[in-house]
Amino acid sequence: MTLSAAIILAAGEGTRMRSATPKVLHTLAGKTFLERVMASVAGLDPETLAVVVHYQAERVAQAARSYNESVEIVHQDDLPGTGRAVQCAMNQLAAEGKAAGTVLIAASDMPLLDTNTLAGLLDYHRTSGNDATVLTTVLDDPTGYGRIIRDSDGSVLRIVEQKDANSSELAVREVNTSVYVFDAKVLAAAIAGLDSKNAQGEFYLTDALETARRTGRVGAWAAPDPLSVEGVNDRVQLAALAGAHNRRICEYWMRQGVTILDPSTTWIEDDVRIERDAEILPGSFLQGKTTIGEGAVVGPYTTLIDATIDAEAHVERSRVQESHVGRGANIGPWTYMRPGNELGEGTKAGAFVEMKKAHIGDGTKVPHLSYIGDAQLGEHTNIGGGTITANYDGVHKNRTKIGSNVHVGAGNMFVAPVEIGDNVTTGAGSVVRHDVPDDAMVYSENTQHIIEGWKPAWER
Repeated sequence: MTLSAAIILAAGEGTRMRSATPKVLHTLAGKTFLERVMASVAGLDPETLAVVVHYQAERVAQAARSYNESVEIVHQDDLPGTGRAVQCAMNQLAAEGKAAGTVLIAASDMPLLDTNTLAGLLDYHRTSGNDATVLTTVLDDPTGYGRIIRDSDGSVLRIVEQKDANSSELAVREVNTSVYVFDAKVLAAAIAGLDSKNAQGEFYLTDALETARRTGRVGAWAAPDPLSVEGVNDRVQLAALAGAHNRRICEYWMRQGVTILDPSTTWIEDDVRIERDAEILPGSFLQGKTTIGEGAVVGPYTTLIDATIDAEAHVERSRVQESHVGRGANIGPWTYMRPGNELGEGTKAGAFVEMKKAHIGDGTKVPHLSYIGDAQLGEHTNIGGGTITANYDGVHKNRTKIGSNVHVGAGNMFVAPVEIGDNVTTGAGSVVRHDVPDDAMVYSENTQHIIEGWKPAWER
């Protein structure tokens, strides 16, 4: 079925989140609610994708445009309610000649809403001949949700919000998910007569269904996976939904041949990719587009952000961001890899090492207590503890180049820009300010002075 328009409702503040950030810009598994819903709706290929904004409108609109450049922004006025949001959207679309055919309406506070569920709803709407179709689900505890009240023939009679429901209506477990499909003409007629005569003083979109029922058929289709349509109103619900989603992700990877020792303390985002026989230890956070190769070991207590970890590498108690760790490399513990690092096969970045934009050749080791920034190190070089590449002169970042098979003594400082040749040995405590040729030995002498009796007698 061709989808003429999709309207995403993102105008609310979300007061129960108790946050300076609009609810739709809170995140689950690394992506905002709005980004997730927009991506799922975009998967249906609607002719027009509109997002309705009001609270912190420019901030939400800017986010929406960053997720989809072709999105159409609709500004809701100060009249409250989902019904008013749809009125504003339909008025704008009608003025542009886009308010015809089939229209999907979705709330933006269901971060796990997926394209397959929406496609199922559209298929049911088409085959059932409904003028309007509501996406529903059945919950053990429906508290807070609008209840679906059905007629004897199974069609939807009305939707009653929690605060407006009587005791018998509150006992109903089938609930509204705030996702609808309408024929555009039916929707336009149904929202024209909305009012705010209810406990909340808002224009409810659900009231439009009763109007639509008087002129046509209103049906309902239950989502096969209740988790996909679960809404988030506060941080307690967000934590619960995030936990349930993460358990599913961990279970998926374990069934693909990945060992996850403790799924309850391992957090994996949607776009992460892991090959079989990798092992993820407790306290690991795998974020962004991180990829982990076959047989690699990650953790414990490790954060990977958009990192590439090749096969058989080990990363322990470290943070690695936007860096590539080669096959069989050994990272950690307590290593901080800032963006831009490229580590070859069999390399090592050990305890309390920080790297930034460093290219490390195969077999080279930086065992401990060093900073390697804006640097290129050749193959099979060893960097002594306490080494620093002094890359910043107060104005510019400068590069250090150290060749292959170099032995760097402890406590060295390389003042960039500087280039060290192959097969060089440096003395402990050296400050290297000038280029060093191949096969040389370099050291800088610091004269040692001893002043006896420095300490006053009364302090001894």
